[in-house]
Amino acid sequence: MGLIAYIKSLFILQLLVGFVFVVSGLIINFIQLCTCALWPIDKQLYRKINTRLSYSLWSQLVMLLEWWSSTECTIFTDQATVDKFGKEHVIIILNHNYEIDFLCGWTMCERYGVLGASKVLAKYELLKVPLIGWTWYFLEIVFCKRKWEEDRDTVFKGLTQLKDYPEFMWFLLYCEGTRFTPKKHEISMEVAESKGLPKLKYHLLPRTKGFTTTLSCLKGTVSAVYDVTLNFRDKKVPTLLGIVSGKKYMADMNITRYPVEEIPEDEKECATWLHKLYQRKDALQEHYEKEGSFPGPAIKPPRRLWTLLNFLFWATLLLTPLLNFACGVFVSGSPLLIVVFLIFCIIASIAVRRLISVSEVNKTGSTYGKMEGKKEN
Repeated sequence: MGLIAYIKSLFILQLLVGFVFVVSGLIINFIQLCTCALWPIDKQLYRKINTRLSYSLWSQLVMLLEWWSSTECTIFTDQATVDKFGKEHVIIILNHNYEIDFLCGWTMCERYGVLGASKVLAKYELLKVPLIGWTWYFLEIVFCKRKWEEDRDTVFKGLTQLKDYPEFMWFLLYCEGTRFTPKKHEISMEVAESKGLPKLKYHLLPRTKGFTTTLSCLKGTVSAVYDVTLNFRDKKVPTLLGIVSGKKYMADMNITRYPVEEIPEDEKECATWLHKLYQRKDALQEHYEKEGSFPGPAIKPPRRLWTLLNFLFWATLLLTPLLNFACGVFVSGSPLLIVVFLIFCIIASIAVRRLISVSEVNKTGSTYGKMEGKKEN
């Protein structure tokens, strides 16, 4: 292990990085709360401010991927598609196989200037997660309980409200509904067989309702659907904890652009189109499994300095008083102050670990399969 890799693996440094993210996030959330007063006066100004506030938080996670772990992201697509990145409202369909798939999506958003305005159809439980859920709430993220009878009005209202969003947004959809695991895949393929649908090898059966509803509600706003298929070289399975520890991964993403005019408007035909899309995604993953790469030209968009500069700003602002305080505590020699400070460090480390656990595959709390056979796609 090299010296730099060893330093990145030190728990105290990881704790300080987590401290910066948590405290800056709380500050940003408080400012976002204050901006709510702008909503009835100037909704678009409220949105522009919150887009930049959320960028200041999310870009710290992107910094971990790009600068801390030095993970490289390569996209496989044509130049005509790349030329449209960041210049149109789009729906992103991403496979949900890895703990850090959202981070790879965010790094592409950042490099093309749409990170702050990125959207997602998120499960309702995430609304209760500090920092992440709170920031998403101020960004008008649509939360759903994945029970259509309960979600219908909320989803329609939330999506329709985004039609006049002033910044170009990339709306992320995990059409599989939950992260891929062998057990979920087995259940999903049983459902596919019962419905007479082709079986998939690398994906779960897509839930079409979210896609057809999003496309319908954002009609006239989004101009294309980007199909993104993600994989990692050398068959590595990256984790967020690995990123925090400074481990480097090599991510590959195949991106295909579909103009909305080419997608059927009829709900059933649109659902059929999505199923065929996932069959193509499965074929792409099969190609990657055999060849170790996606077909087509490879493009490596350069990382930008903004994420690093943003983190250094927050680190300077927050760590300077913290380190001064820590030095004062230990210099004082007071057993009580030292014990209180150590307890604070322990609580902070637990809080950071809990935030990381939100992304872990085996702790997502999914009930996938319990009612799957009774649901309609």
